Amino acid sequence: MDIASLSVIRAQNMSLTQVGTAMLDKSLENLDSLGQGIVEMLDAAAMERSVNPHIGSNFDMLV
Repeated sequence: MDIASLSVIRAQNMSLTQVGTAMLDKSLENLDSLGQGIVEMLDAAAMERSVNPHIGSNFDMLV
């Protein structure tokens, strides 16, 4: 291999690394927003239980 082809390969690898890092960053942002949504739903469920503690907290199951 000559220096020019090594330089091209290195540039391609750097580009792929940058794209992969950007995609990982976006995935982490999405997971963070999903986690915040789940926390908000849990808080809303806890608020509902505080207002109506007898509804939805227990159920009967016949096995």
